[in-house]
Amino acid sequence: MIVKVNNLVKRYKQLIALDHFNMEVKEGEILGLLGPNGSGKTTAINCILSLLNFDKGEIEILQKKMTPTSYKIKREIGIVPQEVSIFENLTVRENIDYFCGLYIDDKELREKYVSEAIDFVGLDEYKKFYPKKLSGGLKRRLNIACGISHKPKLIFLDEPTVAVDAQSRNFILEGIKRLNRDGSTIIYTTHYLEEAEMLCDRIIIMDKGKSLVSGTIEELKEMISTKEKIIVGFEEIKGELIEKLSSIPHVLSIEKSNCEYTISFENGTNNLSNLLEFIKENNLVYTKLYSRVPSLNDVFLELTGKELRE
Repeated sequence: MIVKVNNLVKRYKQLIALDHFNMEVKEGEILGLLGPNGSGKTTAINCILSLLNFDKGEIEILQKKMTPTSYKIKREIGIVPQEVSIFENLTVRENIDYFCGLYIDDKELREKYVSEAIDFVGLDEYKKFYPKKLSGGLKRRLNIACGISHKPKLIFLDEPTVAVDAQSRNFILEGIKRLNRDGSTIIYTTHYLEEAEMLCDRIIIMDKGKSLVSGTIEELKEMISTKEKIIVGFEEIKGELIEKLSSIPHVLSIEKSNCEYTISFENGTNNLSNLLEFIKENNLVYTKLYSRVPSLNDVFLELTGKELRE
């Protein structure tokens, strides 16, 4: 394991921010760390990086105990914070050179790494620009370049696509995949579940300072009771028939939105044919009918009772 966190506890007076939090990160994977606002993600990351003291627990990075003075370990870590952290009075190249210089002393090697970071994030034509002339998406790219220019083995990416345009978002996501292919292990936090599904090899869902579950997306989907959802729209349906819908085998719940009904099933077989039979028997007319397997959002909602963006 490249990161191992065991029974981490962090208190702020009466508030328990981390409650025996556990996490393991395998070398070479992209791990998604997901949780609603206030779940403890940022606190956990800051404790792992020894930016915060904690009350109890153990943290290992690269098979060594992590402490505030573990400078050799810190040289192998890259951090891309959610807030853009750059110097407004330095150009794009000067910003990247400054942050790279915190880790790389050799001037020639640093110059090489800075040039490669500029190419990596696609900022070559902007390298002499000051940040005030960059769009939000380009600033995000610069933020990433500053965090990864020293070629770290372990990279923390905290909400790197917040408030960026679609083009920059796609560019950033493809860049993260390339970083991983080039050998970096990545810990990724996001409020966009589609990004987590696209990028992450494995996901940890946390809430109230605890790690609730860990696994691949498919493993997480197997953990919840809902195995299939069918969305159906009716031209007209009486109240008693809506109640009878719940008598169809394996129905867990029925949710209504305008004239659409989302029916959740605990079993993934024969549900569509059973529903069609019910529709035929009761002479109903439907305007739409389709089935989908549970999404990561369904997993998150069932496990935490919240939407990720709450």
